[in-house]
Amino acid sequence: MTSLSETSSSTSLKRTRELFQTPVHHPLVKRYNPSSQGQYTGNDRGAVEAKVSYKVATGYKSVTGLDEEDEDGGQVKKVVDGVREKVKDGVKRNVMDGKSVGEKGEGRLLITGPSEVEYDGGKGGEQKEDGSGKVGNALVLLPGQKSTVKKSQTTTALAIDKRNKGVKIETPTWHAKWRISSVISGHLGWVRSIAVDPTNLFFVTGSADRTIKIWDLPLAATASDGALKLTLTGHINAIRGLVVSERHPYLFSVGEDKMVKCWDLEYNKVIRHYHGHLSGVFCCSLHPTLDVLMTGGRDSVCRVWDIRTKNQVHVLSGHDGTVGAIQTNSTDPQVITGSHDQTVKLWDLAAGKCMTTLTNHKKSIRAITKWSNEHTFLTGAADSLKKWQTKDGRFISNFRGHNAVINALACNDDGVVVSGADNGTMKFWDYKTGYCFQDTETVVQPGSLDAERGVYSLAYDVTGTRLISGEADKTIKIWKEVEGTDEESDPIDMKAWRKKV
Repeated sequence: MTSLSETSSSTSLKRTRELFQTPVHHPLVKRYNPSSQGQYTGNDRGAVEAKVSYKVATGYKSVTGLDEEDEDGGQVKKVVDGVREKVKDGVKRNVMDGKSVGEKGEGRLLITGPSEVEYDGGKGGEQKEDGSGKVGNALVLLPGQKSTVKKSQTTTALAIDKRNKGVKIETPTWHAKWRISSVISGHLGWVRSIAVDPTNLFFVTGSADRTIKIWDLPLAATASDGALKLTLTGHINAIRGLVVSERHPYLFSVGEDKMVKCWDLEYNKVIRHYHGHLSGVFCCSLHPTLDVLMTGGRDSVCRVWDIRTKNQVHVLSGHDGTVGAIQTNSTDPQVITGSHDQTVKLWDLAAGKCMTTLTNHKKSIRAITKWSNEHTFLTGAADSLKKWQTKDGRFISNFRGHNAVINALACNDDGVVVSGADNGTMKFWDYKTGYCFQDTETVVQPGSLDAERGVYSLAYDVTGTRLISGEADKTIKIWKEVEGTDEESDPIDMKAWRKKV
């Protein structure tokens, strides 16, 4: 039923339209003459016709064709692609090219994409434009017609119907929640980087106090005395990246002092320097199969080093901002970089050239991680976490909900991803589906300010059962799974997950 306000509005528009459609020979339609001191004199048919045509086509398009008188006295209520709904003697009829094709408003509107409508000789008779009995690109399906839309054709109606019926939603894998197991202190500044030994016997931390500390992992996990084994000095500014070699007894460190150092852990001293960066170095990564080291920093490039000869193999340039994260793979693309210019680049290491640039992020990228069971990777920024196909950089999905500056990402073999932010929040995700099963905040040590609740670095041990976090309160926290929980006592909230998806 048409409301009173709609009727009044339509009537007003129609009256105004009639005013603009006044014949050009009408005495009210005159041409303005600048020399007549503000008086309208004479007629100008061309200008008036153009003005009226434009006004009717734009301002009164919604009422064009309403309440027009038909030759036999009927009122045409609406016109859609030549199909008019006419009211005569109180009966609605759908009229196409002067032929009645239905009664009592039986015409149905089907919103589709490009499609074909075929007449089968119903009430409307045969309406053939090209002799084939089909009308292309039809928007109205009349009684006595049948649609011949092919399955391969994408239509809005089918998409809406599929959405309403519901697409199969993948059930997230259940994971136990995590809690703080122990807290160790020893650094005098923010703990900016963490690396775990491949033998799982120790881990290394780098701090803004310019020192590198080596900790006994089993003792640190139980907060026992004697966890600190060694302190290495040599950097003159904050240490931003650490990595331990799997094939050599080497530790590599990078810092804001532009230095890239190689430490021999058998002698506990620096054996190589890699010179070339023009500003602070923020991240580093070792190739999984080759003896090359990748470093990135504020000079907006990723430099590739031969760790034995100290030669610079490639300079991967193309970013317009600080390179904040590097991920390496054994297959192409062998190097993935994330930058503060909000882009991710996939590199061909052999050629030293960029393969693909991903521009979906709207904020700076400071962290990248991957899961060993999939050929995908995850990037973290303040707008969201994004999952990508490694081979070609195809976007897969968003992990939404962590609305903060993401400083660190880590993933274990079970597919548990953890993201740490500068406001102290930590979220645990199921890597496969993007389901956030735990949202928590770190706890600052006694005597620290709430403003020091920030997470700067994250790393799992080799087993994936212990998580190490380096934080702004100068402490190192070790997290473990909560024991005694299962899928029955702590079920997945499928209702909220379906609603979110």
